[in-house]
Amino acid sequence: MPQANQHPIPDRRGENFYVTDSELLALLPLYLPGDLLRHMAPHFTRMGELAGGKVDDLAGIADHHPPTLQYRSRTGLDEQQVLKHPAYVELERIALSEFGLGAMSHRAETLGWRGPMPATVKYVLTYLFVQSEFGLCCPVSMTDSLTRTLRKFGSPELIERYLPQLTTLDFDELAQGAMFMTEQAAGSDIAATTTRAVPEADGSWRLHGDKWFCSNPDADLAMVLARPDDAPPGLKGISLFLLPRRLQDGSANHYRIVRLKDKLGTRSMASGEIRLDGAVAYLVGEAGRGFVQIADMVNNSRLSNGVRAAGLMRRAVAEAEFIARERRAFGRSLQDMPLMRRQLDKLRVPAEQARTMVFQTAAALARSDAGEAGAYSLLRILTPLIKFRACRDARKVTGDAMEVRGGCGYIEEWTDPRLVRDAHLGSIWEGTSNIVALDVLRAIKRDDALPALRAHAEGLLDQAEHGLAPAFADALRQALDGACALAVTATQDGGDGLARQAASALYHCTSAIAMAWEAVAGGSADRLRWAQLALQQRVLPRDPLAPDALPAAWTATTTGTTTTTKAPATA
Repeated sequence: MPQANQHPIPDRRGENFYVTDSELLALLPLYLPGDLLRHMAPHFTRMGELAGGKVDDLAGIADHHPPTLQYRSRTGLDEQQVLKHPAYVELERIALSEFGLGAMSHRAETLGWRGPMPATVKYVLTYLFVQSEFGLCCPVSMTDSLTRTLRKFGSPELIERYLPQLTTLDFDELAQGAMFMTEQAAGSDIAATTTRAVPEADGSWRLHGDKWFCSNPDADLAMVLARPDDAPPGLKGISLFLLPRRLQDGSANHYRIVRLKDKLGTRSMASGEIRLDGAVAYLVGEAGRGFVQIADMVNNSRLSNGVRAAGLMRRAVAEAEFIARERRAFGRSLQDMPLMRRQLDKLRVPAEQARTMVFQTAAALARSDAGEAGAYSLLRILTPLIKFRACRDARKVTGDAMEVRGGCGYIEEWTDPRLVRDAHLGSIWEGTSNIVALDVLRAIKRDDALPALRAHAEGLLDQAEHGLAPAFADALRQALDGACALAVTATQDGGDGLARQAASALYHCTSAIAMAWEAVAGGSADRLRWAQLALQQRVLPRDPLAPDALPAAWTATTTGTTTTTKAPATA
């Protein structure tokens, strides 16, 4: 019988998601400078506390009270408004104002840190926040991505007019962003965009047409793709426009939300259909280059999707680990049962792969933005890789973790159903899995990305090799060779059908090598074992009728004995 002060159903509510995440604490010194990490530690702690308590409570309320669309004021005026539950508004305040998640990459000072904030910090905070609230992270990401695209391609006049609203932390003044691309017929085929753009004498444009899936539809600013009437067919005729919700005189712009979507997940955040009725908009960048320009915004959003998938998996795994540790059955703790230990590892491996790829891709983004040679090509392939594989993995990990909780995991009072529902969105937003896998091939063909990825992975392995069993290091190199060869085959004529297989192979090999590097650099035996499991379970052929033990040669030291201590740390 349980003790008087012990409840038979374990509840993790109130746990700090940062200070209890030992792997995150161990990885951060590998990816952040010491002075920045020391400065950010209290803010990470604060976000971890919120995510484990207040944000989780607010997210549950917002999920059960989705936004509604008000078409008219009570006096009969046509004044559309998306009505948000106060819980969601408070989540907006925490993410966008208190922590500045949508603005910190574009400010000279955030959270007391002077100078540009590295992307890794933003993604660590997002990783913690999204463990409790997924839906709002879409508007946060789009605000960040829209600001990046505006700064990169917008005219000085547009930047001067709108950037202050996008980068302020004053909750009453800040602007949110959105991206209106999808049309009923076009879908992912951007070349089939039918929304029309008509020039005005004052230099503005008028947009006409329907956009079919618009998340954050009442955003203050949106990036929109449209085709000028005299533009050629295909992608070369598509231009990018900035669409304000309000005109400069304060009146509503000439478009309306037709309806809100009734979605499987991300219920807290509104998604809707937009009809443009001569809406005033402003050309961003060069006419006819709209697809190229918005691709930068899409890629930034895809990276955010990967971060969110990693965060969902972390929450799911952490819940499963907590239950296995605290729940007793048949006189034993669940975590002491061999089959449960095996199942927990099957959850941890993809979750830790995704976490590693978040750090690796964020580092590549920083290097690319700094103009480092070859970094853009590396970023160009890492981004679709994490978006493709991590988002697909999240669907299975969240579902399997729900099973660990048992019957309670199927009940909406707990977080498990929300994690499962939200996890399915990542493989759809910003390009379905097929589209993103093909983008991996496009990066290889057009951006010379495969040599950059290979050089990066080989560099990590070179740094870690002294701390690895020679057989395991050899297995990683051979697997990388095979993955790269498969990717080359997939880029040849008729090879598109191999895109998903090639993308998965590159992701698994890269993440296993990077995890091995982290294990040696940080002295983590657990991380080394997960790297070995990633290679064994997700890359190499296996006999389904054979026992599932790791090869003894992988876990042996250079003297031939089995490794029982943590891998040695390096500078």
